[in-house]
Parts: sequence; C-alpha cells; structure tokens
Amino acid sequence: MRGKKAIKRSITPDPKYGSVLLAKFINYVMQRGKKTVAQAIVYEALDKISELAKKDALVVFEEAIRTVSPQVEVRSKRVGGANYQVPLPVRGERQNSLAFRWIIGAAQAKKGQPMAQKLATVLFEASQGLGDAIKKRDDVHRMAEANKAFAHFARFAK
Repeated sequence: MRGKKAIKRSITPDPKYGSVLLAKFINYVMQRGKKTVAQAIVYEALDKISELAKKDALVVFEEAIRTVSPQVEVRSKRVGGANYQVPLPVRGERQNSLAFRWIIGAAQAKKGQPMAQKLATVLFEASQGLGDAIKKRDDVHRMAEANKAFAHFARFAK
C-alpha cells in the first residue's frame, strides 16, 4: 500500500430534512460543484414523491435506498492463471454508493422530463420494488448466485 490512508470526512446533514444520507445523495446528484441546483432537484423530487405516495418523502427515499442496495457482488480474483468472479458481501458504505449510482443512472436514462420528475419516479418505483434500479440490483445478485461455486476463493479476494 502506498502513502497514507485517506481521512474520512464527516458530512453535514442536509438543511431541510436533517438527514446525512440525503446530504450524501445530493452530493452524488451534484455536477460541476453546483450544489444548490442539486438540492433544488432533489427537494423538488421529494415534494413530488410526498404527493405521489401520500406519506413522508424521507421515509420513501430511505426505503428506496434500502431496497436498491445490493447485499452481494462479484469481484474478479486471479487464481493460478485464471480469473474468477468471486461473490463477496458488500460493505455498508459501498451499498449506499452503488444504490445512489444506480438510482441516478436510471433517472438519467429516462428522456423527455425534468430531472426532478425522473428522480421522483425512479425513487418511488424503487421503494415499491420496481424499475430499472431494482433490475440492476437483481442482475448483480443473479451474477453472484451464478458464481457461488467460486465462493471458496473469497478469503483470498480483497
């Protein structure tokens, strides 16, 4: 390992809901350092979700993240000249980052609507267990299930 390990920075909770998870999601939505634009998009999406779901938007958001988060993933491991896809459990932080990435990617893939509307739709569908973000999670789980035979290599993989 080279150099020092990076220091973990603490994130301040978002100003409207006081949620650290939502603040992290806003940072993922943000492009080119435009945080107020990202906040406006996410807050508008949450307002649309509360109208759509008829319950607290933050609860729906957290439910969507929990639903999309993968439990296992495959990592490539080279053993004896061959590469194996080894299924490994996913750490909590990485679960969130993958869920954020998949939700934002699914929203960006939709066309012809404002980003807030697309994000609201994807988050609501994810909380219901539907949509492209859930499909992505299922694909990752299916891949891990298919490669379960190589799980004994997991203790070497890092």
